[in-house]
Amino acid sequence: MEYTDYDTRLASYAVVTDGDRVLLARLSWPDAGLWTLPGGGVDLDETVEEGAVREVREETGYDVVVEELLGVRSHVVPPERRKHRNGRPMKAVQVVHRARVVGGSLRHEAVGTTDLARWVPLDELGTHRHGILVVQALRWAGVGAV
Repeated sequence: MEYTDYDTRLASYAVVTDGDRVLLARLSWPDAGLWTLPGGGVDLDETVEEGAVREVREETGYDVVVEELLGVRSHVVPPERRKHRNGRPMKAVQVVHRARVVGGSLRHEAVGTTDLARWVPLDELGTHRHGILVVQALRWAGVGAV
C-alpha cells in the first residue's frame, strides 16, 4: 500500500517520573479506562516537543520541559477503529520523550480524550489496565520493571 492510500497521525508522548512513580492519564475514548502516557496528536504548526508539552499540560495540568528522545513506535489502525471514520486505514506514529515537571499542579482534563490523571507507583502498574505504549516507553526510559 502506498503512503497516499492511508492517513498518518503523528502523536507525541512524555514519560514523566517522580521517584518510583510515573504520570499517566486515563483514556475516555476510544479505549475508555485504559491508562496511557500523557500525550496525543501533534498540531500542524507544532514540533513533536511542543506537542508533548501542550498535551501534558492539557491532560494533567503540569508544565514540563521535554528532554531526550526515547523512541518512536508505529502501528496501523484499521478503518473501523478510527475516531474519524473515512474508510481509510491510518498509520499511527508515536514519538516518546522523557520530560520533567517544572510547574503547574495535577488536575484532570475537562474536555478531551482523557478523564483522569494520576501518579501511579511503578510497582502498582500491573493493577492498572494500560496500553503497550506505556510498557515500551518505560523500557526505553529504563524505568522500573513492567
